[in-house]
Amino acid sequence: MHFRLGCLELGCLEMTVIDRRTLLLMSIALLPASASAASRRRSPSPQTFDYGPARLDIYSRDGARNLPVVFYIHGGAWRAGNRTNVDSKPAFLLDNGFCFVSIDYRLLPKADVATQADDVERAYRYVRANIAKHGGDPELIVVMGHSAGCHLAALTGLRGGLPNVAALILGDTKAYDLEALARSGGMTRAYARAFPDPAQWRALSPAAHVGGRKHPPTFIAYSRASGRATVSRTFAERLRATGTEVTLFDGSAYSHMSIDRAFGDEGDALTSAVMIFLKSALG
Repeated sequence: MHFRLGCLELGCLEMTVIDRRTLLLMSIALLPASASAASRRRSPSPQTFDYGPARLDIYSRDGARNLPVVFYIHGGAWRAGNRTNVDSKPAFLLDNGFCFVSIDYRLLPKADVATQADDVERAYRYVRANIAKHGGDPELIVVMGHSAGCHLAALTGLRGGLPNVAALILGDTKAYDLEALARSGGMTRAYARAFPDPAQWRALSPAAHVGGRKHPPTFIAYSRASGRATVSRTFAERLRATGTEVTLFDGSAYSHMSIDRAFGDEGDALTSAVMIFLKSALG
């Protein structure tokens, strides 16, 4: 794979776009040297906590102090998956100076998507209140999600449910604008089952909460899965028009699953791009 870091002109605005040309050259210099070791190392054992409706895992190193935190929301079509679906993320991020948190949330059909979003916000509040005891900085929390977790991260982050969140990392969903998705014929079975009531589509659409205000720096990645590129680009443009710092990653070399599973692996291009983004977003 080869990558290019460039800018997409949006009127008088610019949005950082990462595609396959220059990132290969940049990643060797910018990806931390410990990435290779992290990719071969098994994830450390977490500490598990009950935050109310569900549980979450906190991964940290002994002696850690005031480190930035990645707060991860798993995917699974809003009805499957769990907090242990983390692959190489904990080991890689701990080796590169982060704490890592992975949460469970109640799933369909027992809990609807609105309830899931509330669970995410409750877990986030718990982490902010407690992460300092595990070496994390409550003012430097980055929220990262894949698939359904991407939708929940975007929804809660943009509607103001994640106070002082430092950045958002959004990985591959079509659910940014449910009304537009339905109009385009993209409301597939999985989406229709998750969002059965059209009256709730607007409230549950991250795009509806963009408004005119600036949001936390946001990294948006899309895979080659059907429809992902178009909706991600449209959402990125809408968000960037508010003055928000947006990085759009062309992940067309990845499947919907591999764009998440490969994070933290040796030589992974998305990992390099995310680390570049985090360096900028966290100062």
